[in-house]
Amino acid sequence: MSDENVVVVGGGHAAAEVVVALRQKGWQGKIYMISDESQLPYQRPPLSKDFLNGVLSEERLLIKNPKLYEKADCQVMLNCRVTDIDRDQQQVVLSSGESLHYDHLILATGTRARKLPIPGADLSCVHYLRTLNDVKAIQPKLKQGARVLLIGGGYIGLEIAASARKSGCEVTLLEAQERVLARVTCETMSEFYQNLHRGHGVDIRLNTIIESIAESDTGYLATCTDGSEIEFDCAIVGIGVLPNVELALNADIECDNGIVVDEYTRSSDHKVYAIGDCSNHPSALYSKRVRLESVPNAAEQAKTVASAINGNLVPYTALPWFWSNQYDIKLQTAGLSHDYDDIVVRGDVAQGKFCIFYLKDQHIAALDAINSPADFMKAKAYITDKISVDKAELVDESKAWFS
Repeated sequence: MSDENVVVVGGGHAAAEVVVALRQKGWQGKIYMISDESQLPYQRPPLSKDFLNGVLSEERLLIKNPKLYEKADCQVMLNCRVTDIDRDQQQVVLSSGESLHYDHLILATGTRARKLPIPGADLSCVHYLRTLNDVKAIQPKLKQGARVLLIGGGYIGLEIAASARKSGCEVTLLEAQERVLARVTCETMSEFYQNLHRGHGVDIRLNTIIESIAESDTGYLATCTDGSEIEFDCAIVGIGVLPNVELALNADIECDNGIVVDEYTRSSDHKVYAIGDCSNHPSALYSKRVRLESVPNAAEQAKTVASAINGNLVPYTALPWFWSNQYDIKLQTAGLSHDYDDIVVRGDVAQGKFCIFYLKDQHIAALDAINSPADFMKAKAYITDKISVDKAELVDESKAWFS
């Protein structure tokens, strides 16, 4: 394999991890990592939190020390874009017009922000937060007294709201649905976060859809479908993301809400793999296909593809888990709460230390833990091993629910 090439397309967490994993698992051939960004792979979660607030330096965002790419003998190609995949010739075509041969191609192309489809969305006051350069454009506008309009009540919107309030901004958050986080959590958790942010001075408006944006005498004006108007200085949109699948689609590789892969991260062309936010993989635990947007998923899939390329097919079975930090609240989520028949709340919601169990057939399907790391760690094992639980013990806070 020493004369073979692995080409990695992407410059995010999955790409950084797979370079190291390939070498650790015995790859002796060449490795190329191609990224259209100007920076080495950096952490994305802090962009909406500590980096946005200026607490974390740009240098500390880097996922790997720059010397590690040299040690791994990886040729990093920044400011370079792959425009096409020639599967017959096993080549990627670069924006420069050059071509690069691959024996194994790993697509770690990630996602992009879903754009706001309304009049005025192209004004300079409208921002999205996906990249380092996005944050650098937003930071100067988050100053004391600035009026910030957030569009979208998902985790990104809420995290930015917390950061903006820490910077002394006046924050209004618009959510089209009847509660924040409606797509990913239950009503109890949504209500907790709504109360948390309102308690910190965020003006949350539910069931509110923005219709247009225009310049005004004092800044900018957002008009909503209910006729209400909001004056603001800076708008940040967080209405979801789209997986970057165009390269795969144009190469006739199967895609469906991401690049469709098997349990070894192989696409419909077994010389082409997809990992991270752009991949749609089968979950044996939940008996369905899923596309996950999380750092742990990217890191674990990097190990899976590295094993496969080195001739060791090990199925991807990692449990999905996520986290979010807002103010002094740390949320840790284990599993997927898409399918459950009951919930149990354990702990004190008012004090900000509790967890919510999502139950399915007397098993824990998922858990949301607020400032409860022990519950989170134990629940991961219970979910993975499908250990039966007694609902009465979960409810009774005088007893440990796990043995």
